[in-house]
Amino acid sequence: MSENPINLSSNDLFDVIHTTRAMRRLKPDPVPDELIVKILDAGIRAANGGNFQTWHFVVVKDAQIKKAVQTWYKKAFDEWIGPRYSSAKPPPGSDEAKYHRQHSAVEYLTDHYHEAPVWIVACIKHGDAQPNRSSGASIYPAVQNMLLAARALGLGASLTTRHLYFEDESEKALELPPGYKSYAILPIGYPMGNFGPVGRGSLSDFVSLDRVGQPWPVLGQD
Repeated sequence: MSENPINLSSNDLFDVIHTTRAMRRLKPDPVPDELIVKILDAGIRAANGGNFQTWHFVVVKDAQIKKAVQTWYKKAFDEWIGPRYSSAKPPPGSDEAKYHRQHSAVEYLTDHYHEAPVWIVACIKHGDAQPNRSSGASIYPAVQNMLLAARALGLGASLTTRHLYFEDESEKALELPPGYKSYAILPIGYPMGNFGPVGRGSLSDFVSLDRVGQPWPVLGQD
């Protein structure tokens, strides 16, 4: 990224990428269908295995379906995610105060998950085939495209997969037919907070040259 400051009103690709935060506090206000269509259309432009386009996206507005899934989403928080957050150290690019705010936002989303006006459930039609390590390559690029599109449209969204801790129960609540597997749920709505730069560690923390652990001098050691 260039050293130029991020323009939060810009739709420049790199400005959007660097400000696509997980927006977990969403207003319950309705989102126009035409904006959801734009987000979905961005999704299907993504890379996918062999261009077979085995994805399927379920737009969920039904309050009963959302509440049924939220029950399992919250159970996963209570049993696994909450305890993990309470004992974990801040990730790279964060600090104690920021991590506490993140945890509070996660708790808020947990309790209000079903109140997001629209969900997009990202699925793959596997048929009789079993998902494998490469399966996500045919859906997660579409998910990222949709997150970026939502940001460009001024909508808040986040990538959630916690329902998969209770996969069978959640997918039953979603009424997915046999052969369909969910990989993510994107709750979408107008954000209560503001967009801003995402908090990440330095590139030098995550990038090696030729072999893992060998620094790439061009990155320095910031």
